[in-house]
Amino acid sequence: MSAAIERLRTLRTVSLEELNAQAALQTRVDRKYIVAAHDATAVLAALPRDAQVLEIDGERALRYASRYYDTPTLDSYLGAARGRRRRFKVRSRSYVDSGGQFLEVKTRGGRSATVKDRVPVATSGLDEAGVQYAAEMLADAGIPESGRIAERLQPTLETRYRRATLLLPGNETGGISAARATIDIDLAWADITGERMHLPGAVIIETKSGQRPGALDRTLWRHGHRPSSISKYGTGLAALRPALPSNKWRRVLSDHFADAIAA
Repeated sequence: MSAAIERLRTLRTVSLEELNAQAALQTRVDRKYIVAAHDATAVLAALPRDAQVLEIDGERALRYASRYYDTPTLDSYLGAARGRRRRFKVRSRSYVDSGGQFLEVKTRGGRSATVKDRVPVATSGLDEAGVQYAAEMLADAGIPESGRIAERLQPTLETRYRRATLLLPGNETGGISAARATIDIDLAWADITGERMHLPGAVIIETKSGQRPGALDRTLWRHGHRPSSISKYGTGLAALRPALPSNKWRRVLSDHFADAIAA
């Protein structure tokens, strides 16, 4: 993984303000790829020359911590596992290095676009105001029984990783706008049941663009990688709880999680 980090150090940097100005993309199409660490190094080496990496206080691979909330009957997990059209994800996210915490509600919009709404919070817990916010966002997305679901949310899974964020150039003549992408390494999960795992040999790359694929998507395709059905919450919980229905992620679990290290 050090080779991938070294490649990131060769890129020009971009500030958070510039990144958001050029590629905010709160409503977007996400394409996720899980690749071996040595493959990720080759992909990063082939990035466009004008790609930039987010740097905050001298750091380019920032620590993230997320806590996912679900109902006791795992409505969020099962919605993803069974491919329900109206599905959702609720999590609190902590930016460990740069500071700040947010409560985020992700829903699936039209044309498979992911819609993410978030609000700053003082703690990673889900208080009364957080429950109300989640209920409103779920109702706006057309989730049935949104109020009842929000009231039953409880901590289910925690993830930790380091993330590099890229700003990728657009192509005005081709009608492709600037996009962002994230590179997640040092992936680790902790279930509320006490089970833990670490995935040191894999990298999750996520591109976030409009309907048309961006520069990084095309680079990944040239290296033989195609989007995977992977979710840090869904796939992670399936790996830690093998009894759950997980056909959607069977190939990813077999190819990339078989060698996960219990922590």
